[in-house]
Amino acid sequence: MALYTLAHMYPDLMNLYGDRGNLFCLRKRLEWYGHSCSIKSYGLGDNWDCSQVDMIFMGGGSDREQELVYRDLLRKSDRLMAEIESGLPVLAICGAYQLLGSSYHSSDGKLMDGLRFFDFYTRGEEGRLIGNIVLNSKIEGKSISVVGFENHGGRTYFQDSSLEPFGTVVKGYGNNGKDRTEGIRYHNLIGSYLHGPLLPKNPAIADFYIRAMSERKGIEIDMELDDYLENYAHQQVLKKAE
Repeated sequence: MALYTLAHMYPDLMNLYGDRGNLFCLRKRLEWYGHSCSIKSYGLGDNWDCSQVDMIFMGGGSDREQELVYRDLLRKSDRLMAEIESGLPVLAICGAYQLLGSSYHSSDGKLMDGLRFFDFYTRGEEGRLIGNIVLNSKIEGKSISVVGFENHGGRTYFQDSSLEPFGTVVKGYGNNGKDRTEGIRYHNLIGSYLHGPLLPKNPAIADFYIRAMSERKGIEIDMELDDYLENYAHQQVLKKAE
């Protein structure tokens, strides 16, 4: 049995829409695979070493919370990006996803800087993009459907055409409601607007993270879980989105 450590970044600030359920999903699946899992919370001003965790998760927050988190993360951004380049698994949802880009232009005209990890920007526009969403995504060489729920006022636009989206929108809005892209994928990082939370209804994505963490630890996952309930939940969202 191995111990996996998941870092929950700024749970008191970036905690909209119950997305911490992604962490509970990973912990339970790791237990089913025969391993143990610790979830550690990190807040503003905390010293943390991202080389000592197996994965990072951060959810969404309001503009005010996002700005506080940006200022705190900026001091650690070089180390964090180096770990991302080396394959550290990261799941960034909604506001956390927006922070990875160059800037966020709010609908009231305020400009907030991003971490500039990737060449995209987000702009607040009139009306919110809300509803069930279905993607076609390629994970570990296989095309799969990904389901979730989106609720965001910001529209994200890639400025670098080489950036890879998390998936192509089949039903819903995605990054901006125009180009049919959703989220971003880079090494073992996924940034996405999909709430729900994402992982319980998409076991293939949960296991992508578990395999990525395991490979970095030199551990082989050689069993399959019975995902009947997870796949049933997945199918129910597909039906609602029709």
